[in-house]
Amino acid sequence: MFRALFELLMTVVVIFFLRAVMRVIFKGFGDMMHPDAHPPNQPSIANQVPLTGELKKDPSCGTYISTATSIKETVGGETFHFCSKACRDKYVASFAR
Repeated sequence: MFRALFELLMTVVVIFFLRAVMRVIFKGFGDMMHPDAHPPNQPSIANQVPLTGELKKDPSCGTYISTATSIKETVGGETFHFCSKACRDKYVASFAR
């Protein structure tokens, strides 16, 4: 009787470990088939874009940009906010004429 209980217990333990191993193997294959689903070491957009704050309009292209992430340039005593260096350079060049 003890032998039957021992064999039953060992069978349960072996099945538990086999299921755990199979789960790891299938998860690995699933990640290999869909590599873009979980990109590693890529910061999320939530960490890059502020959720609150004042928005200013880029005078060059008209895009609204957060004052926290904008490129600031003072032209003629007034501070302007730009979405990119290219927009800033374009505006400063047109203002200098």
